[in-house]
Amino acid sequence: MHTQDAAHNQTILVLNSGSSSLKFGLFSPSGDDESLLLEGAAEGIGRADGSLRITSPDGGVLVQQDHVLESQTDALQRLSQVLAQQRFAQPSAVGHRVVHGGPHLRKHQLLTNEVRQRLKDAVHFAPLHIPPALALIDEAMKIFSTVPHFACFDTAFHATLPPRAAQLPLPRRYVEAGVMRYGFHGLSYESLVRRLGADLPPRAVFAHLGNGSSVCALRDGRSVDTSMGLTPTGGVPMGTRSGDLDPGVLLYLMRVEKLDADALETLLNRHSGLAGFADGESDMQALEKRAAAGDAHALLALDAFATAVRKTIGAYAALLGGIDLLVFTGGIGEHSAAIRQRVCEGLAFAGLIEGEPAGKVRAIHTEEEKQIARHCRALLQAETG
Repeated sequence: MHTQDAAHNQTILVLNSGSSSLKFGLFSPSGDDESLLLEGAAEGIGRADGSLRITSPDGGVLVQQDHVLESQTDALQRLSQVLAQQRFAQPSAVGHRVVHGGPHLRKHQLLTNEVRQRLKDAVHFAPLHIPPALALIDEAMKIFSTVPHFACFDTAFHATLPPRAAQLPLPRRYVEAGVMRYGFHGLSYESLVRRLGADLPPRAVFAHLGNGSSVCALRDGRSVDTSMGLTPTGGVPMGTRSGDLDPGVLLYLMRVEKLDADALETLLNRHSGLAGFADGESDMQALEKRAAAGDAHALLALDAFATAVRKTIGAYAALLGGIDLLVFTGGIGEHSAAIRQRVCEGLAFAGLIEGEPAGKVRAIHTEEEKQIARHCRALLQAETG
């Protein structure tokens, strides 16, 4: 059991919502950084195989329950009960990861009624992400009604993109309406910049590879280009997302197959990418097993994925005039040495050789939730003076 000491009375609860999952972490101040008190995830929300798992920082299991969660709201209510049972005080603030805030929300900030309205107005920029995020925010504000809530945006880190990277080759009226390159995984990239500190060289490329994947070029720690665009569907092929396509493909699908916007969105976000290559399989470990057994479709998926990431890194080498450090992060980037090896094949010209001791290639664990807690702490201190 935990006691309600001074540190626990300054806790920050971080909520990171996905389409069928809710990750969370509870943090307390520790020196000039955040210390994790507990973390967990509700997976498979709304499915028969759903689960809720909450662990302590040492890996001890505090809660393990199956088949219990009908919705993110259900998961959040269960989490609040567990916090009370574990004798944690009410958090001082709640931080929310928001994937896309549209053109007017590019800074981490207090979730006011005006900010919530702007999020609602930006739904058409991310119709898959913003509605569930708003629903979770509304529910969290009911459960934790006496503390401030903050929104941390994945797009904020890329607000430094120069016009040549941010502006799309469309008539200016579309740019003025917010149709531009936003970039994503910003909280992950921010956490790497913080983690590397003085060890971050002037020319770096970060590759966040997971079910969603993107690559980012950094000069002096600032984003100068990134592979995702207006939405998290762009860039390299991903687990179930297409990545970049010739716009003519979409015109073909509209004309010949008569697909409307909703059908296109489902196709591009749910049934494409690695899943498109490999007959519906998007899990990297499963694909690697199938490829090892000689499955041609799985081999193609791995080859196409690694090649797209490598091509993007090569383009950023040209943009930056060389690369001093390549960092892999995300579930695939951190845990699949085989993918890192495949990506680095052919990058020796840039001095990027996977597995070379003291080399220019590293795999680093991303700390999105901790990064949100850091922002919330700073914002909370600014709010309270």
